[in-house]
Amino acid sequence: MKKKIPPGVGPKFPQVVVLVGATGDLSRRKLLPGLFHLCSAGFIPACRIIGVSLDDIDVEAFRRIVRGALDEFGQREVADDAWRAFSGILDYVPLGAGPQVLREAVLRAEAAVGTESRRLHYLSVPPAAALPAVRLLGEAGLVENSRIVMEKPFGTDLASAVTLNARLHEVFREEQIFRIDHFLGKEPAQNILAFRFANGLFEPIWNRNFIDHIQIDVPETLTVGKRAAFYEGTGAYRDMVVTHLFQILAFTAMEPPTSLDPKSIGEEKFKVFRSMLPIKPEDVVRGQYNGYRAEEGVDPESETETFIALKCFIDNWRWAGVPFFLRTGKRLAEGQRIISIAFREPPKSMFPPGSGVGAQGPDHLTFDLADASKMSLSFYGKRPGPGMRLDKLSLQFAMHDTGMVGDVLEAYERLILDAMRGDHTLFTTADGIERLWEVSTPLLESPPPVRLYPEGSWGPKSIHQLIAPHAWRLPFERAWRAPNASGG
Repeated sequence: MKKKIPPGVGPKFPQVVVLVGATGDLSRRKLLPGLFHLCSAGFIPACRIIGVSLDDIDVEAFRRIVRGALDEFGQREVADDAWRAFSGILDYVPLGAGPQVLREAVLRAEAAVGTESRRLHYLSVPPAAALPAVRLLGEAGLVENSRIVMEKPFGTDLASAVTLNARLHEVFREEQIFRIDHFLGKEPAQNILAFRFANGLFEPIWNRNFIDHIQIDVPETLTVGKRAAFYEGTGAYRDMVVTHLFQILAFTAMEPPTSLDPKSIGEEKFKVFRSMLPIKPEDVVRGQYNGYRAEEGVDPESETETFIALKCFIDNWRWAGVPFFLRTGKRLAEGQRIISIAFREPPKSMFPPGSGVGAQGPDHLTFDLADASKMSLSFYGKRPGPGMRLDKLSLQFAMHDTGMVGDVLEAYERLILDAMRGDHTLFTTADGIERLWEVSTPLLESPPPVRLYPEGSWGPKSIHQLIAPHAWRLPFERAWRAPNASGG
Protein backbone atom coordinates (compact mmCIF):
# COMPACT_ATOMS: atom_id res chain seq x y z
CA MET A 1 0.00 0.00 0.00
CA LYS A 2 1.28 3.46 -0.90
CA LYS A 3 2.11 5.76 1.98
CA LYS A 4 0.21 8.99 2.33
CA ILE A 5 2.41 11.72 0.89
CA PRO A 6 2.14 15.20 2.46
CA PRO A 7 0.84 17.94 0.12
CA GLY A 8 3.52 19.79 -1.84
CA VAL A 9 6.14 17.03 -1.55
CA GLY A 10 5.53 15.58 -4.99
CA PRO A 11 4.95 17.29 -8.34
CA LYS A 12 1.53 18.67 -9.17
CA PHE A 13 1.42 17.09 -12.65
CA PRO A 14 2.15 13.59 -13.98
CA GLN A 15 5.68 13.24 -15.33
CA VAL A 16 7.18 11.86 -18.54
CA VAL A 17 10.86 11.17 -17.80
CA VAL A 18 13.37 10.94 -20.65
CA LEU A 19 16.42 9.26 -19.10
CA VAL A 20 19.39 9.72 -21.44
CA GLY A 21 22.15 7.28 -20.54
CA ALA A 22 19.58 4.89 -19.09
CA THR A 23 21.83 1.81 -19.15
CA GLY A 24 24.87 3.54 -17.62
CA ASP A 25 26.35 3.13 -14.16
CA LEU A 26 24.69 6.12 -12.48
CA SER A 27 21.28 5.17 -13.88
CA ARG A 28 21.56 1.59 -12.66
CA ARG A 29 22.97 2.47 -9.24
CA LYS A 30 20.89 5.51 -8.33
CA LEU A 31 18.39 6.85 -10.85
CA LEU A 32 16.37 3.76 -11.74
CA PRO A 33 16.12 2.53 -8.11
CA GLY A 34 15.22 6.09 -7.10
CA LEU A 35 12.50 6.44 -9.74
CA PHE A 36 11.13 3.03 -8.75
CA HIS A 37 10.82 4.14 -5.12
CA LEU A 38 9.27 7.50 -5.99
CA CYS A 39 6.68 5.84 -8.24
CA SER A 40 5.86 2.85 -6.03
CA ALA A 41 5.65 4.96 -2.84
CA GLY A 42 3.23 7.42 -4.44
CA PHE A 43 5.42 10.53 -4.55
CA ILE A 44 4.60 11.05 -8.24
CA PRO A 45 0.91 11.17 -9.26
CA ALA A 46 1.58 9.30 -12.52
CA CYS A 47 4.73 8.66 -14.51
CA ARG A 48 6.14 7.25 -17.73
CA ILE A 49 9.89 6.61 -18.19
CA ILE A 50 11.61 6.47 -21.57
CA GLY A 51 15.15 5.11 -21.50
CA VAL A 52 17.58 6.39 -24.11
CA SER A 53 21.13 5.10 -24.65
CA LEU A 54 23.61 3.92 -27.28
CA ASP A 55 22.59 0.27 -26.72
CA ASP A 56 20.55 -1.04 -29.64
CA ILE A 57 18.04 -3.02 -27.57
CA ASP A 58 14.25 -3.28 -27.34
CA VAL A 59 12.00 -2.38 -24.44
CA GLU A 60 11.95 -5.93 -23.02
CA ALA A 61 15.75 -5.98 -22.82
CA PHE A 62 15.65 -2.58 -21.12
CA ARG A 63 13.14 -3.89 -18.58
CA ARG A 64 15.50 -6.76 -17.77
CA ILE A 65 18.31 -4.24 -17.22
CA VAL A 66 16.08 -2.19 -14.93
CA ARG A 67 15.02 -5.23 -12.91
CA GLY A 68 18.67 -6.25 -12.53
CA ALA A 69 19.52 -2.75 -11.32
CA LEU A 70 16.74 -2.83 -8.70
CA ASP A 71 17.85 -6.23 -7.43
CA GLU A 72 21.54 -5.29 -7.28
CA PHE A 73 21.45 -1.68 -6.13
CA GLY A 74 17.98 -1.00 -4.70
CA GLN A 75 17.79 -0.27 -0.98
CA ARG A 76 14.23 -1.55 -0.67
CA GLU A 77 12.49 -4.83 -1.39
CA VAL A 78 10.88 -5.08 -4.83
CA ALA A 79 7.38 -6.51 -4.42
CA ASP A 80 5.99 -8.39 -7.43
CA ASP A 81 2.97 -6.12 -7.85
CA ALA A 82 5.14 -3.00 -7.56
CA TRP A 83 7.51 -4.34 -10.24
CA ARG A 84 4.63 -5.21 -12.59
CA ALA A 85 3.27 -1.68 -12.25
CA PHE A 86 6.71 -0.12 -12.75
CA SER A 87 7.72 -2.26 -15.71
CA GLY A 88 4.48 -1.24 -17.41
CA ILE A 89 5.52 2.45 -17.46
CA LEU A 90 8.93 1.77 -19.05
CA ASP A 91 9.75 2.38 -22.71
CA TYR A 92 13.03 2.51 -24.62
CA VAL A 93 14.45 4.35 -27.64
CA PRO A 94 17.97 3.65 -28.97
CA LEU A 95 19.94 6.84 -29.46
CA GLY A 96 20.55 5.93 -33.08
CA ALA A 97 16.81 5.93 -33.83
CA GLY A 98 16.91 9.72 -34.05
CA PRO A 99 14.87 12.65 -32.73
CA GLN A 100 11.58 11.82 -34.48
CA VAL A 101 11.32 8.34 -32.95
CA LEU A 102 12.08 9.83 -29.52
CA ARG A 103 9.41 12.46 -30.00
CA GLU A 104 6.85 9.82 -30.93
CA ALA A 105 7.71 7.82 -27.79
CA VAL A 106 7.21 10.90 -25.61
CA LEU A 107 3.88 11.72 -27.26
CA ARG A 108 2.73 8.11 -26.71
CA ALA A 109 3.71 8.36 -23.06
CA GLU A 110 1.84 11.65 -22.64
CA ALA A 111 -1.24 10.16 -24.29
CA ALA A 112 -1.03 7.16 -21.93
CA VAL A 113 -1.00 9.47 -18.92
CA GLY A 114 -4.22 10.91 -20.27
CA THR A 115 -4.06 14.32 -18.63
CA GLU A 116 -1.85 17.39 -18.51
CA SER A 117 1.75 16.38 -17.79
CA ARG A 118 5.30 17.71 -17.64
CA ARG A 119 8.54 16.42 -19.15
CA LEU A 120 11.72 15.79 -17.16
CA HIS A 121 14.88 15.13 -19.16
CA TYR A 122 17.72 13.63 -17.13
CA LEU A 123 21.15 13.62 -18.81
CA SER A 124 23.15 10.82 -17.19
CA VAL A 125 25.91 11.05 -19.78
CA PRO A 126 29.64 11.85 -19.98
CA PRO A 127 30.55 15.56 -20.33
CA ALA A 128 31.28 15.27 -24.06
CA ALA A 129 27.80 13.84 -24.70
CA ALA A 130 25.85 16.49 -22.77
CA LEU A 131 25.48 19.14 -25.50
CA PRO A 132 24.70 16.56 -28.25
CA ALA A 133 21.94 15.21 -25.97
CA VAL A 134 20.62 18.75 -25.47
CA ARG A 135 20.55 19.28 -29.24
CA LEU A 136 18.73 15.94 -29.67
CA LEU A 137 15.99 17.08 -27.29
CA GLY A 138 15.74 20.37 -29.17
CA GLU A 139 15.52 18.66 -32.56
CA ALA A 140 12.84 16.32 -31.19
CA GLY A 141 10.75 19.35 -30.16
CA LEU A 142 10.74 18.29 -26.50
CA VAL A 143 11.74 21.60 -24.90
CA GLU A 144 8.26 22.94 -24.17
CA ASN A 145 6.76 22.04 -20.78
CA SER A 146 10.04 20.44 -19.77
CA ARG A 147 12.89 20.65 -17.29
CA ILE A 148 16.37 19.27 -17.79
CA VAL A 149 18.66 17.83 -15.13
CA MET A 150 22.40 17.93 -15.81
CA GLU A 151 25.27 16.19 -14.04
CA LYS A 152 28.64 17.80 -13.31
CA PRO A 153 31.11 18.97 -14.45
CA PHE A 154 29.69 22.37 -15.36
CA GLY A 155 32.80 23.37 -17.28
CA THR A 156 36.43 23.07 -16.22
CA ASP A 157 37.25 26.78 -15.94
CA LEU A 158 35.54 30.14 -16.39
CA ALA A 159 35.76 30.20 -20.20
CA SER A 160 34.40 26.67 -20.65
CA ALA A 161 31.59 27.30 -18.13
CA VAL A 162 30.52 30.48 -19.95
CA THR A 163 30.55 28.63 -23.28
CA LEU A 164 28.61 25.67 -21.89
CA ASN A 165 25.93 27.91 -20.38
CA ALA A 166 25.61 29.87 -23.62
CA ARG A 167 25.08 26.65 -25.61
CA LEU A 168 22.53 25.38 -23.09
CA HIS A 169 20.63 28.65 -23.26
CA GLU A 170 20.31 28.31 -27.02
CA VAL A 171 17.88 25.43 -26.35
CA PHE A 172 16.64 25.71 -22.75
CA ARG A 173 15.90 28.74 -20.61
CA GLU A 174 17.87 29.04 -17.38
CA GLU A 175 14.77 28.39 -15.27
CA GLN A 176 14.39 25.01 -17.05
CA ILE A 177 17.93 23.87 -16.20
CA PHE A 178 18.72 21.96 -13.00
CA ARG A 179 22.45 21.41 -12.39
CA ILE A 180 22.50 18.63 -9.85
CA ASP A 181 24.71 18.34 -6.77
CA HIS A 182 23.85 15.17 -4.88
CA PHE A 183 25.63 16.49 -1.76
CA LEU A 184 22.92 19.13 -1.33
CA GLY A 185 20.23 16.48 -1.72
CA LYS A 186 21.28 14.77 1.46
CA GLU A 187 19.07 15.29 4.50
CA PRO A 188 21.86 16.72 6.71
CA ALA A 189 22.78 19.41 4.18
CA GLN A 190 19.26 20.80 4.38
CA ASN A 191 19.24 20.28 8.13
CA ILE A 192 21.92 22.98 8.30
CA LEU A 193 19.28 25.51 7.23
CA ALA A 194 16.81 24.24 9.82
CA PHE A 195 19.45 24.16 12.55
CA ARG A 196 20.68 27.68 11.84
CA PHE A 197 17.50 29.58 11.15
CA ALA A 198 14.93 27.82 13.36
CA ASN A 199 16.92 27.90 16.61
CA GLY A 200 17.53 31.05 18.60
CA LEU A 201 20.40 29.34 20.42
CA PHE A 202 22.84 29.24 17.48
CA GLU A 203 21.98 31.89 14.90
CA PRO A 204 23.10 34.81 17.16
CA ILE A 205 26.59 33.28 17.48
CA TRP A 206 26.95 32.18 13.84
CA ASN A 207 29.54 34.82 12.94
CA ARG A 208 33.16 35.98 13.23
CA ASN A 209 32.73 37.13 16.85
CA PHE A 210 32.14 33.59 18.11
CA ILE A 211 33.42 31.23 15.40
CA ASP A 212 37.16 30.74 15.03
CA HIS A 213 37.24 28.64 11.84
CA ILE A 214 35.18 26.13 9.87
CA GLN A 215 36.20 22.83 8.28
CA ILE A 216 34.43 21.02 5.45
CA ASP A 217 36.08 17.62 5.16
CA VAL A 218 35.13 14.93 2.63
CA PRO A 219 37.84 12.24 2.52
CA GLU A 220 37.17 9.13 0.40
CA THR A 221 38.70 5.66 0.59
CA LEU A 222 37.99 4.82 -3.07
CA THR A 223 40.47 4.99 -5.94
CA VAL A 224 39.53 6.71 -9.19
CA GLY A 225 38.61 3.25 -10.51
CA LYS A 226 37.07 3.23 -13.97
CA ARG A 227 36.86 7.03 -14.00
CA ALA A 228 40.59 7.47 -14.65
CA ALA A 229 40.14 8.86 -18.18
CA PHE A 230 37.65 11.45 -16.89
CA TYR A 231 39.66 12.17 -13.75
CA GLU A 232 42.91 12.85 -15.63
CA GLY A 233 41.37 15.93 -17.22
CA THR A 234 39.58 17.01 -14.06
CA GLY A 235 41.30 16.32 -10.74
CA ALA A 236 40.00 16.62 -7.20
CA TYR A 237 39.50 20.40 -7.25
CA ARG A 238 37.30 20.52 -10.35
CA ASP A 239 35.58 17.23 -9.52
CA MET A 240 34.72 17.90 -5.87
CA VAL A 241 35.44 21.40 -4.60
CA VAL A 242 33.70 23.61 -7.16
CA THR A 243 30.64 21.39 -7.58
CA HIS A 244 30.25 20.02 -4.03
CA LEU A 245 32.26 21.56 -1.21
CA PHE A 246 31.70 25.19 -2.23
CA GLN A 247 27.96 24.48 -2.37
CA ILE A 248 28.04 23.13 1.19
CA LEU A 249 30.08 26.19 2.20
CA ALA A 250 27.31 28.43 0.84
CA PHE A 251 24.66 26.72 2.99
CA THR A 252 26.92 27.05 6.03
CA ALA A 253 27.79 30.72 5.47
CA MET A 254 24.73 32.29 3.83
CA GLU A 255 22.73 35.11 5.38
CA PRO A 256 19.14 34.41 6.49
CA PRO A 257 16.91 34.40 3.38
CA THR A 258 13.73 36.45 3.42
CA SER A 259 11.82 33.17 2.98
CA LEU A 260 12.56 29.55 2.16
CA ASP A 261 11.47 29.87 -1.46
CA PRO A 262 14.10 28.85 -4.05
CA LYS A 263 14.71 32.38 -5.35
CA SER A 264 15.45 33.82 -1.89
CA ILE A 265 17.80 30.98 -0.96
CA GLY A 266 19.51 31.18 -4.35
CA GLU A 267 20.12 34.90 -3.89
CA GLU A 268 21.79 34.35 -0.51
CA LYS A 269 23.95 31.51 -1.84
CA PHE A 270 25.11 33.70 -4.70
CA LYS A 271 26.00 36.50 -2.26
CA VAL A 272 28.35 34.07 -0.53
CA PHE A 273 30.04 33.20 -3.84
CA ARG A 274 30.25 36.88 -4.76
CA SER A 275 31.94 37.61 -1.40
CA MET A 276 34.55 34.86 -1.72
CA LEU A 277 38.11 36.04 -2.18
CA PRO A 278 40.09 34.49 -5.05
CA ILE A 279 41.80 31.24 -4.08
CA LYS A 280 45.51 31.84 -3.57
CA PRO A 281 47.81 29.03 -4.78
CA GLU A 282 49.87 29.41 -1.59
CA ASP A 283 46.74 28.51 0.43
CA VAL A 284 46.33 25.19 -1.37
CA VAL A 285 47.91 21.73 -0.96
CA ARG A 286 47.61 19.39 -3.93
CA GLY A 287 48.36 15.69 -3.52
CA GLN A 288 48.39 12.44 -5.46
CA TYR A 289 48.21 8.99 -3.91
CA ASN A 290 51.06 6.58 -4.50
CA GLY A 291 50.03 4.25 -7.29
CA TYR A 292 47.73 6.67 -9.11
CA ARG A 293 50.08 6.90 -12.08
CA ALA A 294 49.91 3.11 -12.47
CA GLU A 295 46.10 3.16 -12.83
CA GLU A 296 44.79 2.19 -16.25
CA GLY A 297 44.27 5.27 -18.42
CA VAL A 298 46.54 7.54 -16.33
CA ASP A 299 49.58 9.34 -17.73
CA PRO A 300 52.73 7.80 -16.12
CA GLU A 301 53.94 11.35 -15.45
CA SER A 302 50.54 12.73 -14.44
CA GLU A 303 50.38 15.90 -12.35
CA THR A 304 46.64 15.52 -11.73
CA GLU A 305 45.74 15.90 -8.06
CA THR A 306 43.73 13.17 -6.33
CA PHE A 307 43.77 15.25 -3.12
CA ILE A 308 43.11 18.92 -2.41
CA ALA A 309 43.15 20.95 0.79
CA LEU A 310 42.69 24.69 0.80
CA LYS A 311 42.00 27.77 2.88
CA CYS A 312 39.51 30.31 1.65
CA PHE A 313 37.82 33.44 2.99
CA ILE A 314 34.43 35.11 2.65
CA ASP A 315 34.99 38.84 2.70
CA ASN A 316 31.73 40.09 4.18
CA TRP A 317 30.58 41.52 7.50
CA ARG A 318 29.64 38.15 9.04
CA TRP A 319 32.76 36.18 8.09
CA ALA A 320 35.64 38.66 7.65
CA GLY A 321 38.85 37.01 8.84
CA VAL A 322 37.33 33.57 9.51
CA PRO A 323 39.19 30.87 7.54
CA PHE A 324 37.26 28.06 5.87
CA PHE A 325 39.36 24.91 5.48
CA LEU A 326 38.27 22.42 2.81
CA ARG A 327 39.73 18.97 2.22
CA THR A 328 38.87 16.03 -0.03
CA GLY A 329 40.74 13.27 -1.78
CA LYS A 330 40.90 9.64 -2.91
CA ARG A 331 42.45 6.68 -1.07
CA LEU A 332 42.43 8.40 2.31
CA ALA A 333 42.21 6.79 5.74
CA GLU A 334 38.42 7.02 6.15
CA GLY A 335 35.34 7.90 4.18
CA GLN A 336 33.66 10.81 5.96
CA ARG A 337 31.56 13.88 5.15
CA ILE A 338 31.59 16.45 7.91
CA ILE A 339 31.21 20.13 8.57
CA SER A 340 32.90 21.20 11.78
CA ILE A 341 32.44 24.65 13.32
CA ALA A 342 35.16 25.57 15.84
CA PHE A 343 34.12 28.19 18.38
CA ARG A 344 36.48 30.73 19.86
CA GLU A 345 37.94 29.68 23.19
CA PRO A 346 37.10 31.77 26.27
CA PRO A 347 39.67 33.19 28.69
CA LYS A 348 40.75 30.39 31.02
CA SER A 349 42.77 32.31 33.66
CA MET A 350 40.68 31.11 36.61
CA PHE A 351 41.40 27.41 35.97
CA PRO A 352 44.49 25.95 37.68
CA PRO A 353 47.41 24.47 35.72
CA GLY A 354 46.77 20.83 34.89
CA SER A 355 42.98 21.27 34.86
CA GLY A 356 42.83 20.09 31.25
CA VAL A 357 41.22 23.24 29.88
CA GLY A 358 42.44 23.93 26.36
CA ALA A 359 44.24 20.60 26.10
CA GLN A 360 41.72 19.19 23.62
CA GLY A 361 41.14 22.24 21.45
CA PRO A 362 38.07 24.44 21.05
CA ASP A 363 34.45 23.45 21.33
CA HIS A 364 33.09 22.09 18.05
CA LEU A 365 29.68 21.75 16.46
CA THR A 366 29.93 18.92 13.94
CA PHE A 367 27.48 17.88 11.22
CA ASP A 368 27.86 14.43 9.68
CA LEU A 369 26.67 14.61 6.06
CA ALA A 370 25.89 10.92 5.74
CA ASP A 371 22.40 10.12 4.44
CA ALA A 372 20.91 10.02 7.97
CA SER A 373 21.57 13.17 10.00
CA LYS A 374 24.01 13.19 12.90
CA MET A 375 25.23 16.18 14.89
CA SER A 376 27.59 16.55 17.83
CA LEU A 377 28.36 19.47 20.14
CA SER A 378 31.56 19.11 22.16
CA PHE A 379 32.31 21.07 25.33
CA TYR A 380 34.38 20.94 28.52
CA GLY A 381 32.80 19.58 31.67
CA LYS A 382 34.11 18.85 35.16
CA ARG A 383 35.32 15.36 35.91
CA PRO A 384 33.56 13.91 39.02
CA GLY A 385 35.57 13.92 42.22
CA PRO A 386 37.74 16.38 44.14
CA GLY A 387 39.66 19.16 42.45
CA MET A 388 38.98 20.91 39.16
CA ARG A 389 39.77 18.46 36.36
CA LEU A 390 37.95 18.93 33.08
CA ASP A 391 37.24 16.50 30.24
CA LYS A 392 35.87 17.03 26.74
CA LEU A 393 32.26 15.81 26.61
CA SER A 394 29.67 15.84 23.83
CA LEU A 395 25.97 16.03 23.14
CA GLN A 396 24.99 13.96 20.10
CA PHE A 397 21.92 13.61 17.94
CA ALA A 398 21.32 10.90 15.35
CA MET A 399 18.30 10.47 13.09
CA HIS A 400 18.32 6.78 14.07
CA ASP A 401 17.26 7.80 17.58
CA THR A 402 14.02 9.36 16.35
CA GLY A 403 12.47 6.36 14.61
CA MET A 404 12.14 8.46 11.44
CA VAL A 405 15.22 7.22 9.59
CA GLY A 406 12.98 5.19 7.27
CA ASP A 407 11.47 8.46 5.98
CA VAL A 408 14.83 9.75 4.71
CA LEU A 409 14.90 10.05 0.94
CA GLU A 410 18.10 9.16 -0.88
CA ALA A 411 19.78 12.28 -2.29
CA TYR A 412 18.96 11.59 -5.94
CA GLU A 413 15.35 10.79 -5.07
CA ARG A 414 14.90 14.15 -3.36
CA LEU A 415 16.59 16.05 -6.17
CA ILE A 416 14.53 14.33 -8.87
CA LEU A 417 11.38 15.29 -6.97
CA ASP A 418 12.58 18.89 -6.60
CA ALA A 419 13.32 19.13 -10.32
CA MET A 420 9.87 17.78 -11.13
CA ARG A 421 8.40 20.46 -8.86
CA GLY A 422 10.56 23.20 -10.38
CA ASP A 423 12.30 23.85 -7.05
CA HIS A 424 15.84 25.22 -7.67
CA THR A 425 16.81 25.47 -3.97
CA LEU A 426 19.34 22.62 -4.05
CA PHE A 427 20.65 23.21 -7.56
CA THR A 428 23.44 25.35 -8.97
CA THR A 429 22.78 28.37 -11.20
CA ALA A 430 24.74 29.57 -14.22
CA ASP A 431 25.77 32.77 -12.38
CA GLY A 432 26.87 30.81 -9.32
CA ILE A 433 29.01 28.30 -11.19
CA GLU A 434 30.65 31.02 -13.29
CA ARG A 435 31.51 33.01 -10.16
CA LEU A 436 33.12 29.94 -8.57
CA TRP A 437 35.28 29.38 -11.63
CA GLU A 438 36.20 33.07 -11.50
CA VAL A 439 37.52 32.86 -7.91
CA SER A 440 39.31 29.63 -8.88
CA THR A 441 41.24 31.23 -11.74
CA PRO A 442 44.45 32.10 -9.79
CA LEU A 443 44.72 28.49 -8.60
CA LEU A 444 43.99 26.96 -12.00
CA GLU A 445 46.52 29.23 -13.70
CA SER A 446 49.33 28.65 -11.15
CA PRO A 447 48.66 25.38 -9.30
CA PRO A 448 51.16 24.38 -6.60
CA PRO A 449 53.14 21.19 -7.22
CA VAL A 450 51.55 17.82 -6.55
CA ARG A 451 52.86 16.07 -3.42
CA LEU A 452 52.68 12.28 -3.13
CA TYR A 453 50.94 10.70 -0.14
CA PRO A 454 50.60 7.09 1.03
CA GLU A 455 47.35 5.27 0.41
CA GLY A 456 45.34 5.05 3.61
CA SER A 457 46.78 8.29 5.03
CA TRP A 458 45.15 11.71 5.52
CA GLY A 459 47.04 13.34 2.66
CA PRO A 460 50.41 15.09 2.29
CA LYS A 461 52.07 16.19 5.52
CA SER A 462 51.98 19.85 4.45
CA ILE A 463 48.24 19.96 5.25
CA HIS A 464 49.22 20.53 8.89
CA GLN A 465 51.12 23.70 8.00
CA LEU A 466 48.12 24.86 5.98
CA ILE A 467 45.76 24.73 8.95
CA ALA A 468 48.23 25.72 11.72
CA PRO A 469 47.84 26.84 14.47
CA HIS A 470 44.61 24.85 14.28
CA ALA A 471 44.28 21.09 13.75
CA TRP A 472 42.19 18.99 11.39
CA ARG A 473 39.04 17.69 13.03
CA LEU A 474 39.46 14.33 11.29
CA PRO A 475 40.47 11.82 12.44
CA PHE A 476 38.10 12.09 15.40
CA GLU A 477 39.57 11.44 18.83
CA ARG A 478 36.26 9.79 19.74
CA ALA A 479 33.92 7.92 17.43
CA TRP A 480 30.26 8.73 16.90
CA ARG A 481 28.14 6.88 19.42
CA ALA A 482 26.23 3.89 18.15
CA PRO A 483 22.47 4.44 17.57
CA ASN A 484 20.53 4.63 20.84
CA ALA A 485 23.73 4.27 22.88
CA SER A 486 24.10 6.20 26.10
CA GLY A 487 27.03 7.94 27.66
CA GLY A 488 29.36 10.80 26.69
